[in-house]
Amino acid sequence: MIELKDVQKSFDDKQIIKGVSMTLDAGKCNLIIGSSGSGKTVLTKCIVGLFTPEQGEILYEGNDIVSMDKKERKELRQQIGMLFQGSALFDSMTVEQNVMFPLDMFSDLNYEQKRARVDEVLSRVKLEEAHKKYPAEISGGMKKRVGIARAIVLNPKYLFCDEPNSGLDPQTSLLIDKLIKEITVEFNMTTVVITHDMNSVMEIGDHIIYMYEGHKQWEGSNKEIIYSKDEKLNNFIFASEFLQDAKKMRMEEVSKGQ
Repeated sequence: MIELKDVQKSFDDKQIIKGVSMTLDAGKCNLIIGSSGSGKTVLTKCIVGLFTPEQGEILYEGNDIVSMDKKERKELRQQIGMLFQGSALFDSMTVEQNVMFPLDMFSDLNYEQKRARVDEVLSRVKLEEAHKKYPAEISGGMKKRVGIARAIVLNPKYLFCDEPNSGLDPQTSLLIDKLIKEITVEFNMTTVVITHDMNSVMEIGDHIIYMYEGHKQWEGSNKEIIYSKDEKLNNFIFASEFLQDAKKMRMEEVSKGQ
């Protein structure tokens, strides 16, 4: 579990994060949504320790990352897996080498043990035949799966995914969502997904935080978001025709139930 208490972050004289408090639950997909400039990316960088807030606490199982020394932060970061927006694979490395990279950096395993772990996670994301391929030889969806494999190879307690469906077709996006959800539950991870994809919100949004101009504007589940009366949230999410239809269907169901 990750808990934020009154987190504030400014750059020069501009306050970007304005007193945000929230709890991110283990074994759940916690989604942070919001338009560009809402503060969700800055907030996430504060959570993983890339930015230091001027005020507030960010607690990992009760331990405040803000007050940790360099050694403690390094130990914590080894428990954090990251899936970057562009997958961020090394073009000159094979899939196997990309996934093994965190093991080379942070583990004391011998080569055979590292190879076994790489085999395990590539099998988990259904890429058993991709070991010797280079990033240029695989599709965008496969690159995302390699990114997920690399993110979980150290068996992290926390998984952060930055726009995991960016650049993917709808069918592949659904597969990535399903994989993230399955891995979250399977390993009981605290998963945090930064996304603009409203289909992801409806598919895997166990816990959703909507950011607006540096504030936590709304918080709830994907079942609750359809019924939200928050005007700012509704203006954001119901720009999607898919969600407009979903809301109409839900409202019709409620009317029939009454």
